[in-house]
This record gives sequence, structure tokens and C-alpha cells, in this order.
Amino acid sequence: MPRPNRIKERPQDFKGTMFKLFSYLKPYYLRIAIVMVLTIGASILSIFGPKVLGEATTLLFEGVTDKLNGTGGIDYAAIFQILMILAFMYLASFLLNYLANFNTSYISTNISYRLRREIAEKINTLPLKFFDHETHGEILSRVTNDVDNIAANLNSSIQQILSAIVTVIGVLWMMVTISLKLTVIALLIVPFSGLIALFIVSKSQKYFYAQQAYLGKVNGHIEEMYSGHVIVKTFGYEKKAQADFEKLNEELYKTAYKSQFMAAIMQPATNLLGNLGYVLVCLVGGLEVIASKMTIGNVQAFIQYVRQLNQPITQAAQLLNVLQAMSAAAERVFEVLNAQSEKEDVKDPVSIYDTDDKITIRGDVTFEHIRFGYDPDKTIIHDFSLAVKAGENIAIVGPTGAGKTTLVKLLMRFYDLDSGKILIDGHDINDFTRHDLRSLFGMVLQDAWLYSGTIGDNIRYGKKDASEKEVQKAARLAHVDHFIKTLDKGYDTEINEESSAISQGQKQLLTIARAFLKDPKILILDEATSSVDTRTEELIQKGMEDLMRGRTSFVIAHRL
Repeated sequence: MPRPNRIKERPQDFKGTMFKLFSYLKPYYLRIAIVMVLTIGASILSIFGPKVLGEATTLLFEGVTDKLNGTGGIDYAAIFQILMILAFMYLASFLLNYLANFNTSYISTNISYRLRREIAEKINTLPLKFFDHETHGEILSRVTNDVDNIAANLNSSIQQILSAIVTVIGVLWMMVTISLKLTVIALLIVPFSGLIALFIVSKSQKYFYAQQAYLGKVNGHIEEMYSGHVIVKTFGYEKKAQADFEKLNEELYKTAYKSQFMAAIMQPATNLLGNLGYVLVCLVGGLEVIASKMTIGNVQAFIQYVRQLNQPITQAAQLLNVLQAMSAAAERVFEVLNAQSEKEDVKDPVSIYDTDDKITIRGDVTFEHIRFGYDPDKTIIHDFSLAVKAGENIAIVGPTGAGKTTLVKLLMRFYDLDSGKILIDGHDINDFTRHDLRSLFGMVLQDAWLYSGTIGDNIRYGKKDASEKEVQKAARLAHVDHFIKTLDKGYDTEINEESSAISQGQKQLLTIARAFLKDPKILILDEATSSVDTRTEELIQKGMEDLMRGRTSFVIAHRL
């Protein structure tokens, strides 16, 4: 199926995505309340710090002045006492921030865990049609990179939002208590900083989304080239693969450069305006001290408050960038979570078991005027009908692309029909649960699939409770037992998902053994012996005669 290559430039619904993401915070309201209390406490302590330090500065200045005038000296005891109080306040603020960070980390990691779990559960419910349009690397990028992005940014944003709000309110109050004139001067710069921040955010939004999208494209390309590295080398595709990678990587570089540049320029731009206000405050404050209208300690405290006021404004600007990146990642994750799942099973399904939990299905299969196309506008099966009696062997022969494999995919409800019916023992396959329906089948595909684990576990994949003797018997019927015994650990030999330690033919024999072990009511063989030699094929066919006897069998082949 064709895969779309177009990259969306910006998130489609920023507000909706963020609202949906923050709905994941509901189970953690108590912890968020704790974080709020801790953050407010830490912020209040840090807010009072400059005021206390200003008192020490005033005492020191007055003591030096009195000493020079010969009217007194420096009160070191009082200054030391104030500094001890200040040290305690900053230490307490640090501890409160530490506890707040611990809780926000707990919240963000749990949300990322929940998102990954939901994606994994969702993937198991998605129809094969979804995977026809997405590369494996693209899906993996959403599970890993995008969820990590959400967790990291969520961890920093929760506390920053609370800290910024408390700091702005507290610092403004302290500034007003010191000097209303200086407060007005300092606030004149704030609107301009906000306008610059909003302008930069409006320009950077599309780049953050494109960065995440191209990251998924790069991962998808690497995954495909790595999994098919033998084919790449065989056909001399290395230069073309490298060129394709360079092209995707160049686009990723451009979008990442632009998004990070826009994010990085935010702080210098707002700091520039903040420093202008800082200079004005220093100038006016110095004149106030000369005129004896303010103490030097209050001027020092006010200057520190100006710095503290600029900090949450800068943080708010940076936070907008963080939210943009988090929204872009979250939207890609929710695209998977919101994808259309397979249709739900019927509420009152037909049971395939009797009272003794034995399967009662005989294996009659009927196709009634079925019509189907992977694309609604391109029908590939037109009005197909077929009646198969239990125990019959049906060969499906035809040229490549004729729809042979499509028939069995429809039979197992991997795809739903456009029209018509498929019946098993007179029951519409839609009247069974998918689990019960697919448990009737044993399927051996042309493309053998094994997973990371032991050889025994791979054979046992279709029947998890099978004994060791049953596994070995199935291996003997598939004529793979001898090969397994030549391995150092036999059936306990570990293989990876690429199964690079065994040949393609041996992989296919293992999947045939898997079908023997399951002992299904209906057997589907899709070019099951295409990767084995002629002699082994003859031996397997003899074993398959026993496997196929008494059960309905569909054999897809290119040759009779």
C-alpha cells in the first residue's frame, strides 16, 4: 500500500491536544497539590531572600558610615544573625524544590508509562490497514522518541508553571512595598518582552512538529535499511540508501536547526529588554539613595527582584517553546491512540466449544458473493463464491497479485469485506469473536516470522501449554528435529527476531512445526515450502498428508 510522504507543517489542534494530554494528570491531583504547596513554599522563601539580604547590606553600610564618622561601628553579630537566617531560608527552599522535583518526575514517568502501555494495547487492536500506511520505524518513533519528549517536557513544565506564577505575584508585591516608582519603571519593559515571546512562538510552532515528523521518517528509513541489509548489499543499493538517508537527515537537520534556533533566541531577546529595565532601575535607585529617600539595602533588594521578575517571564517564554514541542509529540502519539480500531466483536457471539471445552466446528467454509478492495475505490475481488466441505483440500493457484493471499486474510478477518459473506459451518465469521475464529486456523506463510527467544518457544507460539514431547513430535513431523539436535543447546537455543543464525529454509520448517503443534481445524499454507529444497519438500509433504487428513486445507501455490 502507498505510504504518504507529506509532512504536516504544524499541529492541527494545539489546544485540543494539550487539553487531552493534561487530562492524563487526573489520577495525580493529590501529588500535584503537594507539588503546588512545595513550590509555593520554595518560591516564597526565595522571594524573601533579597529583602533579608538587603537588611544585612543596610546594616553593613550604616556601620561603615558610622565608623568613618567616628560615631559607632559595624554590628557583626546582627549581620551574622541575618546571614544565618538567609542561609536557612535558601537551604529550606532547596529542599522544598527537591521534593517538588521528585513528585513531578514521578508524575511524568507514570504518564509516559501509561502512554506506552496504551499504545501497545492500541496496536493490538488496529487493523492491518493501519500498518499498510505506516513504516515500523515511524510507529516505533512514536512509542519511544515522542513519548520521551512528552515525559521530559511535562516534568519541567509542571513545576515551572507553578513557580513562575508564585514568583511573579510575590516579587511584584515585594517590589511595590519597596518603591512604587521603581516598580512602574521595571514593568514598562514587560509588555515588550511578552510581544517578542509571542512572535517567536508563532514562528517556531510549525518547526517543532516537522522536527518530530522527520525524526520518525529517519527512524523508519534506518529500520527498513537495517532489517533488509542483506538485500541492500546484494543489489548494490548502499549509495542510494545513503542518499535517501542524507535527504531525510538534511530535512531533519533543517527543521531541528530552525526549531532549536527559535527556542534559543527567546531568552537572549527577553534578557536584552530585561537588562534595559535593570539599568533604569539602577540609575533611578542610585538617585533615590543619594536623596536619602531609600536605603542602599532596599535598592540592592529591588535590583535582585527585577532579576527575579525577568526570570519567570523568560521561563514563560521558554515554556511556550516546551509546550509547542510537547504538543507536536503528543499529537503524533494521539494519532495512533485515536486511530480507528477493528470493529468490536458481537455481544452474543457463536461459541466454537461444547460443554467439555472441545471445538465443535467441522470446517465447512463458504464464500458468498464477496467483494473487497484494500482501497475503497479499487476493488480487486468481484463477486467471488466458493463452497468447501469439511476435510477438503483446496488449492488456490494464480499469478502474482491475483488475490490468493487476500482470500485467506479475509477468511481470518484481517480485513473486513466490502460486501458478501464468509461462513464457517453456516455461521457468518462476524458472529464469532476474532480470538475464537482465528483459533480455528493454523497458518504457514511464505515469509517465516520468528521472535527473540528459544527455538522451543517459537514452535510453541501457537500452543503455549504444549509439553516438551509435543514440541519434539511437531518438529519431527516438520523434519526439523534433526537440525535442532545438532545445535549446542537444542530446543533451548536462543535466536533473535532476524534469525540470522539459521537459514531461511530452516526458519520456514520451524513455522511448519508450529502449525503441526497447533493441530488446527482449518489449515492455510501460503507457499509454505517455497524456501526448502526439493527433497525436504517431499518429506514435509508426506508429513502434511497426515496433518491435512480430516481437516479443511487451503493451499496457496504458484505451481501445481
